[in-house]
Amino acid sequence: MISAHTGDVNVAPTLGELKKSGWQSRSVKAELRANLIARITAKKPLFEGIHGYEHTVVPALERAILSGHSINLLGLRGQAKTRMARSLVQLLDEWMPIVQGSEVNDDPLNPISRYAKELIAQHGDDTPIAWVHRDQRYTEKLATPDVTVADLIGDSDPIKAANLKLDYGDERVIHFGLVPRSHRGIFVINELPDLQPRIQVALFNILQEGDVQIRGFKLRLPLDIQFVFTANPEDYTNRGAIITPLKDRIQSQILTHYPPTLELGMRITAQEARSPKDQLQHVVLPDLIRVLIERIAMEARDSEFVDKKSGVSARLTISALESVISAAELRTLRTGEKRTVVRIADLFAVIPAITGKIELVYEGEQEGPAKVAQHLLTLSLRNVFKELFPDAVKKRKAANVVDPFAVITAHFDEHEVDLLNEASDNLYRETLDTVPGLLDLVIAKHKYLTADEVPLWAEFVLHGLSEHSRLGRRQLFDSTRFSDMVGSVFSGEDRDGEQGN
Repeated sequence: MISAHTGDVNVAPTLGELKKSGWQSRSVKAELRANLIARITAKKPLFEGIHGYEHTVVPALERAILSGHSINLLGLRGQAKTRMARSLVQLLDEWMPIVQGSEVNDDPLNPISRYAKELIAQHGDDTPIAWVHRDQRYTEKLATPDVTVADLIGDSDPIKAANLKLDYGDERVIHFGLVPRSHRGIFVINELPDLQPRIQVALFNILQEGDVQIRGFKLRLPLDIQFVFTANPEDYTNRGAIITPLKDRIQSQILTHYPPTLELGMRITAQEARSPKDQLQHVVLPDLIRVLIERIAMEARDSEFVDKKSGVSARLTISALESVISAAELRTLRTGEKRTVVRIADLFAVIPAITGKIELVYEGEQEGPAKVAQHLLTLSLRNVFKELFPDAVKKRKAANVVDPFAVITAHFDEHEVDLLNEASDNLYRETLDTVPGLLDLVIAKHKYLTADEVPLWAEFVLHGLSEHSRLGRRQLFDSTRFSDMVGSVFSGEDRDGEQGN
């Protein structure tokens, strides 16, 4: 029997040699099942680079494949549905033999098309065989309202009829659609509810009986396809729905979800961010910035301004991380420095990455996307600061309890500090060092920090104290000004962060 994993595609160039080799036909679902069993037995993961689904989505997918089911991945935006569907290709045999020239990947030992049957009848064991790589056995179609039955199933082709001088009643004039061309492979329809109901009806027979009919031809194609669909629950109310008979025919519906923890979200964001390598040579990205960015998405998913039915995609944090790194790089280009550390001020560069990736409810629309984005950023700053410096915000009932931040806040009773957005690293640190006890407090409370991270954390403390109304903060054109709360009130400062947890 030929090993389809050897990569040797010339072992059987003809039907006769394929038979002699002992190669045996099997359905695509049997193929997926066998290769999944081999992967599980070898203790290999089903997916590479998919995190947070190990105990939820992945076991459900494994059960569906072992059962030979068609699959619908149902979940909000940015939950790796398409990525998982594409990864299923790795469960196919590396190479598969077909009748050479077949449009529908005819199995040489079990042909279904007229072309393949006539070729085998004419040439017998000398029928030429071609080998198809598994990457060519994956077809993906984005469902849009303009998709037709002809696109998916097929139609008569007048040009083919004219060239071959055939009557329109001859099945040889058929132009096969995407589904028949996916025979013996995986076919994925993304955003299934966007298909018009009459187009969804065309999928009934394929899912239940495994065959199609085209333009009334007396033709039966017993197709062998692994169907995978993806859908967003939002579509059920906004753009369309999966019609009930079709849902009934999809054998397994698997619910996806967002990362359950901040750490998993950070891991996914770091994996998917695509910052240029030369950029990362000039920019140091501390973990604090990663935490703050991931927290923005978590705040958005709980926000009263954001539509929860739409969801908040992981693309938000990916774009935000890339934007922050670019903001830091831009500063090095202007200052002439070869290296810098990302600052809190750089976080305000994420606002354009947020505004286009959240759907707002009525209250959010009234506020405006930019203001909501600013609000989410300040919520992230506020809540992470509360977790890392709890003694800065907790109430002190006992009169003898020492406030470690008192020296810092007292300094601003008579002074203002302007942190320039494009200050060099030396000027940045020197400016923060003018606040008595600020750098020392950071070092004392978080001894694990590197020397590069201390100024960032010092700036974070100032923003955190501002978010908890212990300092005033004002965003100027080219800087952030910190002062006492009374001065900020009289300056007309607008602090979005006042609303929150």
